[in-house]
This record gives sequence, structure tokens and C-alpha cells, in this order.
Amino acid sequence: MTVPQASVFQGITEEEWLQMESACSMKCGLYEKGRTIFRQGEPAAEMGVVLSGGVCIESIDLWGDRSILSHVGAGQVFGETYALTGGPLPVAAVAAENSQILTINVSGLLKERYASSSWQRKLLGNLVYIFAQKNRALSARIFCTSAKTIRGRLLTYLSAQAVEAGSSAFSIPFDRQQLADYLNVDRSALSKELGRMQDEGLLEFHKNRFLLQRLPESL
Repeated sequence: MTVPQASVFQGITEEEWLQMESACSMKCGLYEKGRTIFRQGEPAAEMGVVLSGGVCIESIDLWGDRSILSHVGAGQVFGETYALTGGPLPVAAVAAENSQILTINVSGLLKERYASSSWQRKLLGNLVYIFAQKNRALSARIFCTSAKTIRGRLLTYLSAQAVEAGSSAFSIPFDRQQLADYLNVDRSALSKELGRMQDEGLLEFHKNRFLLQRLPESL
């Protein structure tokens, strides 16, 4: 395998990649939509890299209620924080669509014997940057779910997506159920609110494609 196109491997050369492959256990697998990659409660030892497709990071409480914490797209990594700190996984990683995932045993990459290697220094630097990005993503979700109404949560989320896309027309990585789980709202109530917002001329949508028309005077 050549160096995957992923943020965690930024700057890694082919020669360094060969050294990394020999330093730890890696495996590549295909996961159908809805299949669990990392199960909540299991020991954390591996991180995953999305080669294609997408992954939802979710939490399920004792009553079976699901919350989606984030979406991980192609070229991104998941599970690295828990693999580094150990202990049981407080979340699950589930394929959001048919996906190809590379799983890596992190402990092998961070052994002291590789401390002088150029690839370990690059890997650690990339991980620090990824941690910072994920802190921003977590803050964004907190902003979305702090709104008291479904409309407020939708507008906060969709506005942020428009800013990220640099356009009032954009696609989101969630289907309706996933969006409801991300915003911590009921799916049917979410769908009704989207319909009302479209009727009022605030936005247009088709599946996961949105066009923001104007902002209301208040949320």
C-alpha cells in the first residue's frame, strides 16, 4: 500500500510509510453503511483512517437513545484520542455509508525505539493539529445544540455549513435521521420544521443539499 491520502500522514514519504507498516499492525477493510467499526465499551487500541466513504461517531445511552457527535469524512482519522489514552471506548464508530477503513494499532507507532525516526515526529505533529481541529468541531456542535428550538439548532448548523462551504448552496454529510441525532431532536419534528422553513422562504433543500435564502429576524 502507498501512503494514504489522509491528514494524519501529511508529509510522510513512501520510504517512511514502509517503515511505519513494519512498525505496527495495520489492516484495511470494507464496511457497509450501518456497520460498526469500533464498538462502544470495547478497549481502545486502534485508530481508524477513512480512505473512502464516511463514519459517524456516536454515543448510545442506557435507554438506547443515540446522539451523533461528529462525522468523519474521507482522508480523516477517528479513535486516535482513545487509542492514545486507553480504556474502554465511550463512543462507537459506525459507517455512515459504504466505506473503506484503515485501522492502525497506535501503540506500535509510538514505541520509544522509533523516537528518533522522522516519521514518528511527523505523525505526532499531525496528530496535534488534528486534536485542535476536533476541538473546534466539538465547539461547533455545542453551539448547535445550545439553541432552545429546533429551528435555532437548524439555523446555527446550516449557517456554519454555509460558511465552511463559502456558499449559500452546500451539501451536508448527514441524512435526516443522522441530522436529527446530531442536533439531539426528534426526526419527525425536524422534518416538519424544515418543511415550514422552506414554506417561509428561508431555505430550499433536496435530500442533503441545501440552499439558504435569507435569515429570519430572530431564531
